[in-house]
Order: sequence, then C-alpha cells, then structure tokens
Amino acid sequence: MKPAKPIAIALIAATVGLTACQSRAKRHEELAYVERPVEQLYNQAAEKLDKRSYADAILLFNEVERQHPYSEWARRSMVMTAYANYKQHNYDEAISAAQRYISLHPGGSEAAYAYYLVAISQFEQIVDVGRDQGTTEQAKTALQDILRRFPDSEYSRDAQIKLDMVNDQLAGKEMTIGRWYLRSNQTLAAINRFRTVVETYDRTSHTEEALYRLVEAYLSLGMRPQATEAAAALGYNYPDSDWYRMAYTLMTSEGVPLEQASAPKRTLLQKIIPGGK
Repeated sequence: MKPAKPIAIALIAATVGLTACQSRAKRHEELAYVERPVEQLYNQAAEKLDKRSYADAILLFNEVERQHPYSEWARRSMVMTAYANYKQHNYDEAISAAQRYISLHPGGSEAAYAYYLVAISQFEQIVDVGRDQGTTEQAKTALQDILRRFPDSEYSRDAQIKLDMVNDQLAGKEMTIGRWYLRSNQTLAAINRFRTVVETYDRTSHTEEALYRLVEAYLSLGMRPQATEAAAALGYNYPDSDWYRMAYTLMTSEGVPLEQASAPKRTLLQKIIPGGK
C-alpha cells in the first residue's frame, strides 16, 4: 500500500478538526427562543437523553433553565445536563454543571447525585501510574466528599470501591518512584516512599512489597533493627506471602535471625517504628 500523500493527510486532518469544532459549537449553541411549557421542554429533553442524543438533550435542558429558571424542573435540568455531558465524555463540562448545581442548591434532593457525577467524572480521567496523578488526587477528594456527606446514600458503596481503587493507584505511584530511588542508590528517599505506602495506603495491594522493599533498603544501610521490624511486620500480617519468604531468605543470608512476631497485633506503622506501641 502506498503511503498517503501529504495533501490527503492535510485534508483528513482538516476534516477531523472541522468536525471537532462543529461538535464543540453545538454544545454551546442555544435553541431559537420559542416559549413552551416547562413539562413539555423537560420531557423532550428526557426523550433525547433516552435516545442517546446527548447534545440535543443538553440544548433542551439548557432551554428549560433559560425559560423557567426558578422552577423545580430547572434545578433537575442542571443535573441532567451534567449527566448528558458525562455520557459524552465531556468531563470538564459535566463537572462544571454538577458543581453549579451544588453551589446553587447544596441541600437539594439531587445533591448526592451531583457530587457523584463530579467524582466519577474525575475518576474516569485517571491515567496510568507513570503519569502525573493530579486528577487521581482530585478524584480521591471527590469520592471522600460523597462518603463524608452522604454515607447512607445509594452512591456510597460505589464511591468506597472507587476510593479503594484510587488509593491503590496512588500507592502504585509511590512504589514506582520508590523503586527508582532504590535502583539509583538514593536509599533514604526510597525508604520515605515505601513508608508512605505502609503508613497511608496500608490496605492496598502494594503493602506487602513496600514492607519487603523496606527490608532491602534498611539492610543496604546496615540498619538491621529497622529491617527486622519491617520483616517481622511482613511475616505477622502476611505469613503466606512470597514477599515474606523473600524477606526471610534475605535476612538469613545477611546473618540476621528472624522470628515471626507473636505479640498482639499492632498497626504496620507501629511494628516498623522501633519502640512503637
């Protein structure tokens, strides 16, 4: 197959750019003002939403607000506009619409759902651990808002599941940086990262490895008591873990005796810090 000619590529790019511009323009345009009953407008918008004609639904929901700004339907339309934008993956617009509802109607009946739309719009923009985690932090804050403000709502369970996933992502980022520091012989910096995982993200899937990496790092610095504490915590909390078996092998190869902790269970942080109670 012959490579596309430059002019053809330029035409394709121009077409794609024009389509994107038209799509953005449609999202922000307004319908010609024709006064209609609020129920009629809202029902038309809902029908468009059901048919997945999200851009048209947004126009009609906006028209509800424009023509009947003080009605209950206008309040609902704010949230539905946020939802329609979310379905189109227009996350910034979804967040903006939901936050506008929250600022105007913080005690409204749709407030919990508005907070949820903000959270899931942030959550679905999370990138891999190799990238900046600013959006992940924003998603964490938004999910915590739901759990704090609406603990008994229908959205709280999903928010907790997503929050656990967010914490795992943030712990993964700490581990990635910590491993790099360890490979670069910046051992103290690595220890700080691994301790953050153990102290802040102790319920994530990265805790076992973080404890093992602490054993590695402390031994490399000749800090045997701290390495023993980390290994004991690993053995106590994850006795069947491959990471514990590796830690045991590493400790014994260094001539450091290791016995699995048998004292009453304490937090991982308390076990790691010498003298912790």
